[in-house]
Amino acid sequence: MSEHPQLPHQSQPAPPPQPSSQPHGQTPPQPPPGAGLPPGYTPAALSPTEERNLGMVAHLVPAVLLPLSAGTPGFAGSLVIYLMYKDRGPFVRQHAANSLNVQIITAILLVASSVLMLVLIGFIAYPLVIIVATVIHIMGAVKANNGEWWQPPMTPQIVR
Repeated sequence: MSEHPQLPHQSQPAPPPQPSSQPHGQTPPQPPPGAGLPPGYTPAALSPTEERNLGMVAHLVPAVLLPLSAGTPGFAGSLVIYLMYKDRGPFVRQHAANSLNVQIITAILLVASSVLMLVLIGFIAYPLVIIVATVIHIMGAVKANNGEWWQPPMTPQIVR
């Protein structure tokens, strides 16, 4: 067996506290927000192709989910794209906002159609609203894929 020599434990005294250059009660100046963060935390601008693709996806997700789910989860897809990419390019921001606006108006019309089901006209209006909203989203997806700026018809600008 070999023995390892034991070194005596050497402890170093703590350095004396440094005098503060700040008057008592004031906090030292803080670095600006975002200083020292890795570059991955700052939103990078998207390429035109990425903006077109994301603008198209912002319209396609609700266009697919509207007929499949009777209208509700398509809003989430548009909202996620808007919140994640709104600061990374004006084109994707505009198309995601347009998609959200269409979804908001669609939700209002679907609620109104649900109430109108009491007088039976809502049974016609509800699927009609879903069909029209799906067509508007498909038109928006085509326009976004072509790189065209587009304002959906019959849709006020609630989200900008």
